Amino acid sequence: MNKIRFSLMVLAVSLMIALLALPSLAQEYVNIGTGPTGGTYYPVGSGIAKIWSDNIPDLKATAQASGGTRNNIQLMEAGDAEVIFADGLYYDAYNGLASYIGQPKKFMRALVPLYPEAVHIVVLKGSGIKSIQDLKGKKVSVGAVGGSVSLTAETLFKHAGLDPKKDMKLEYLGHAESVNAFMDKNIDAAVTVGAIGIASVVEPMTLGIVELIDVSNDLVEKMIKTTPYFAKMTIPAGSYKGQEKDVKTFSSPNILAVHEKVGETSAYMMTKTLFQNKKDLVVISARMAAMDAAKIKDIKIPLHPGAVKYYKEIGLIK
Repeated sequence: MNKIRFSLMVLAVSLMIALLALPSLAQEYVNIGTGPTGGTYYPVGSGIAKIWSDNIPDLKATAQASGGTRNNIQLMEAGDAEVIFADGLYYDAYNGLASYIGQPKKFMRALVPLYPEAVHIVVLKGSGIKSIQDLKGKKVSVGAVGGSVSLTAETLFKHAGLDPKKDMKLEYLGHAESVNAFMDKNIDAAVTVGAIGIASVVEPMTLGIVELIDVSNDLVEKMIKTTPYFAKMTIPAGSYKGQEKDVKTFSSPNILAVHEKVGETSAYMMTKTLFQNKKDLVVISARMAAMDAAKIKDIKIPLHPGAVKYYKEIGLIK
């Protein structure tokens, strides 16, 4: 009998050791859809993944490079991303507007407001391009095929009286590819959407091979009327090397969005932990200084209940 008891005790201890050696059964994995490696989304997303993994028990987060907002929404819909960076296209996607007519993405919920992204119209120096209309007959990079940048660019061109399929040659290049194309003079212009100081504009501006041009007030007004999440914006003189004057344009706000299936507690901790560690994100990108909880009032899709809990906790929601 004693031998049986001893054997059972040994077995029980062995099972406990084995169970302790296994990863926690409660481990939660979160994949973050970001953007191209040459932009802001990816490095900031990697920083967010580290903050969450280091500070939220039983949560492991990873950042995935992607084609940007449209691709991120696809990843979330396919179950390949629980959290995504999203520019203003999230409004159309959630509400089934524009390119999402009849296909609303109601699974999206807002988590955190981030910062505004300026629409940069970058042109090769010496190209003679002074306005959007001057892009007729030119080679223009507009980001990934079907991406939110290309959609914004094509809408802008149409408002300027240009047919994007006939009046110019569109090149669907990422950030780094556009820089290389400028260096090789394989494109005349690029439409780049990103926070002021985005690397894909800094590099060619620093090299002195490109310049920024204005988006006229009438075109900005048309873009805002068509797409309510756009807003007027000025890129201040001196934001880039060689930029001697203010540049008029418009901006698109961006947010962190989360799938509705993410648990309330997880979403609450994700939101709270980001604001508690904001300084670490500012080190990665100074534009993260603009991350302000008060800007939830500008978000145009429902907040996740976990995020609502945090914003109530700090007095922003009653």
